[in-house]
This record gives sequence, structure tokens and C-alpha cells, in this order.
Amino acid sequence: MRTSYAVLIVMFLALGPIPQAYAQKYGGTLQAMLETNPGSLSLLDESTIATNWCMMPVHNNLVLFHPLKAQESLDTIAPELATGWRWSEGGTVLTFALHEGVRFHDGRPMTSADVKHTFDVVRGASKFTTKLSPRKLWYANVADIATNGDREVTFRLKRPQPSLLVMLATGFSPVVPAHINPRDLRTTAVGTGPFKLKEYKAGQYVHVVKNPDYFVRGRPYLDAIRYNVIRNMSTARAALQAGQIDIDGVNQTTFASMEVLKSAQPALVFTYTDRTNVPSLLFNTHQPPFSDPRLRQAVSMGIDRQAFAKAVYKGGVLPGGVNLPPPLGAWGLPQDQLDALPGYGDIRKNQARAREIMAELGYSATKPLRVTVLTRNVPQTKEPAIWTVSNLKSVWIDAELQTIEGPELYSRLAAHRFHLVAWSQGIAADDPDVNFYETYGCGSQRNYTDYCKPEMQKLYDEQSQEPDLALRKQQVLEIDKRLITDVARVIYGFRANYNAMWPYVKNLVPHQTNYSYGRMQEVWLDK
Repeated sequence: MRTSYAVLIVMFLALGPIPQAYAQKYGGTLQAMLETNPGSLSLLDESTIATNWCMMPVHNNLVLFHPLKAQESLDTIAPELATGWRWSEGGTVLTFALHEGVRFHDGRPMTSADVKHTFDVVRGASKFTTKLSPRKLWYANVADIATNGDREVTFRLKRPQPSLLVMLATGFSPVVPAHINPRDLRTTAVGTGPFKLKEYKAGQYVHVVKNPDYFVRGRPYLDAIRYNVIRNMSTARAALQAGQIDIDGVNQTTFASMEVLKSAQPALVFTYTDRTNVPSLLFNTHQPPFSDPRLRQAVSMGIDRQAFAKAVYKGGVLPGGVNLPPPLGAWGLPQDQLDALPGYGDIRKNQARAREIMAELGYSATKPLRVTVLTRNVPQTKEPAIWTVSNLKSVWIDAELQTIEGPELYSRLAAHRFHLVAWSQGIAADDPDVNFYETYGCGSQRNYTDYCKPEMQKLYDEQSQEPDLALRKQQVLEIDKRLITDVARVIYGFRANYNAMWPYVKNLVPHQTNYSYGRMQEVWLDK
């Protein structure tokens, strides 16, 4: 069994960047920001940071990445609703002991039945269903979930899968109540977390307040958090500068934004992180003309990734393939191997070869390919999309940009009703299982390009169960190369963020991923 809950809490506090003993202050409302409305309030259904950021404080996981450690890995996973865990039967059985005395916000006790219910729903093994279940393939290797009384739950796997713990530790893996239909959690929020939903007004705010019955003694420090919906970036920056907002929105502070904010308000604090957030271009790989891999390769070779990084993000993009590259990531391709792949390396040679391919396909400068590029009507994707439309002209593609609202675009993506989409997609954790199954797995809700090859699926499974870490890393690199060569999607790089906040905000530590540090139970205000 892993470290006991009581001991872990002591470690949890000792590891935090606390200026002096007992310096934390209770009270206050943290004013946070959302750049758009949540798709819904359900963490089981949604993939957007808008839902994740404001709903993580409402819930708890079995396990969670340590909120005070920026780099996430198996070594930084801590018990939350679980008091510990153990592996058995050759890594095919994972058993959790559960904390006593945990109650949902409606007063009902949390038991092992709720854990079983939650993950049976997510993996499609329940009479209940969610609307989307975007992470269903994360749990495809789970054969059964069994309870042993109220305080123990066991996941039985078809094969070993160490990364199951990683998936359970992301912010998209809360335990939800079995006594509430999952469909109802799209419009209400009932969790066990440090905060309770008080009010949600679409287009205005999400307001959560302190849970006085929270099972972790002394938490949370804050009285409330108000997530203000501010769609206009200039308005958002002005609110932050004026102190009306305490922290920026996730992924909102690029290098250019940081320069503006720092000049206007030197007192602001900025924390640099390279995120598993990927500006990219998505194809409909099963619909002409982009069902032709030659055309996809021409597009990839035509994208000037260095120019994109400079023009759109002032250099704030880390070159990479499918996984976050070293030294910030554990699994991505190093630069020398990346440069040897189609679409990387010498841009002049790449674009010349791209035009040769386009000519072979019947296109020319006077007879360009005419397509529509869709994107969300938010700066995070709109600015890269404008640059993309201009860049594609260099390889004889005449693209028209169409901006639409998030819910409609997600619907179009899910139904594969598009040709090209300028997109920015986050990866929930720096782990191959998380990325491969969710983003490139056959049948995955978030495999928007519908890229599907059974032989690749077999490779995903092989690396997933490989116990030798060095060998697994080599397998992952080879998969990365295959996905880039097949041009499952065009990846521009990994976007850096500069995470702006006022210095009185304490213990909010941005992580390398967007999706797992929003619990907010350790955050306090020094004012």
C-alpha cells in the first residue's frame, strides 16, 4: 500500500512554497477569468479548459498530480479520495483504499459504488451514458471494476498499463455521484471538492464558494472563487492591470501579452511554462481532398513553423512533434530526429517539394486548391488561423477563413463536417497513453481528424504495457515519427504561456499541462 493519507498531507504541506510556517491566511474571493463559457458543467463530457478550470474546485479524484509541483509524472501523483493504492497480479490489478467521511455537496456519502459508477459510465459499461465520453478510450483496457465494501475499489485490467494512474490523476477524472444521472451534471455540479457551485450565469460568471464540510481539515483557504467570462482580450488585460482580476485565464498570456502587461503593471508576477498545448491544423482525413495523404504532406511541408512561432507568438512556441519534447517533456522527439522528418528542417526545400506534390495533384499558382478553414471565434485560435490562411498561399492553397462559436465548432468536429480546422488542443498529461488513445485512437471522440490505422493501434497497446522504460521511450519515438509522416494532423509546436497573477496570490503553481492544477484548495490570498 502507498503512503497513508495522514502522512501524505504532512508531506503535501511541507513541499509547498510557503514563505514561513503557518503564514497562510483564510478568507477572500479569488477573481479568476474564463475566455468563454463552459461547454457544460460536466467534466465527464467536456474537453475544454473553460469547463475544467471552473469545475475542478467542485470535485475530487481518486488521485491527483501534486498541485504544488509544476512538472507532472507518475512520481508526483498523490492520493486524494484514495488513501493509497497497490498493484498486484503482474500489474493487471489496481486497488484503491478510500478515505472515510467524504460526502457529496448534497450530503450523501461518497463510497466505492460512486467510483465504480463514474468509470463504468466513462468507459461505456453502464446503463447511464454521457453525451460525449471523450476519454472512453483511456479506459478501454479496463476489464472490470469491483467494489469490496464501501471503502475499497479494484480496477482489473486486460493487460498491464502503468499509465492508468496518470489518466486517473488528470483534472478530467473526477468521481461523480452515482445517485445523479450523468446527463444532469451538464447543468448542475455536485462533487466532493473544496468548493461548491453557488451560481452560473452564462456569459457572465461561474461562482463557487467554500465547502464547510470538506474532508481535508483546514482546506480550502479561500471563501470563494469567481470565474469571470471575459471574451475580449483587451478587456481582460485591462481588468488584470486594474486589479479587478487576480489571475489571468489559462493560456491567455503569450509572450506578446506579457510584454504589454509588464509594461503597464510592473507589479504583476509571471510564471513561464511550456505547455502541452498544441497549435495545429486538422484535416478531415476520410473526405476528399484531404483523404489523399500526398495532399496532407504538401500542406505540412508548406507550413513555415519557425515563421509561425515568430509572427504569432514572438518565439513562444517550442518545436515538437506529437509529444512534448525534451527537456520539458519526457516522451517527445529531440530536435535532430524531428528535423529529419517531412515538414521540418529546411523550409525552402520543404515548400519547393510541397509545390511539386501540388503540381502532381493538378494544382498550380493559377489553379489553386480552394478550401474553407474553420476556427473558434477566440484569439487563441483565431490569430493562428489568420496566419495559416496567408501561409497556405505559398503552396497554392486559397483558403477562406470562417470563424464560428465553440459549441458549433465542437459539433462540426465531432461529426467530421469540415475540410480544415485551425485548432489548439491541449493534452491532459505528458503521457503517451493519454495522447495516443485520445488524439489518434480509432473511434476516439477527440480524434477529430478521424485518423485510424489498426497497425498503429497495435503499436499504442505495445508501448502502453512495456515495463522497460527505456524500451517504451524508443517505441513512443517511433510512433511519433509515424504519425508525423502520415500527417495525422499538422503540429506547429508547443505553445509557451507566461501565467500572469498578482503577487498576493499564493500557492497557485502553473503546471506543464492545463488541466490538472485547478483544484484551488491550497491557494490563499496574502491581503
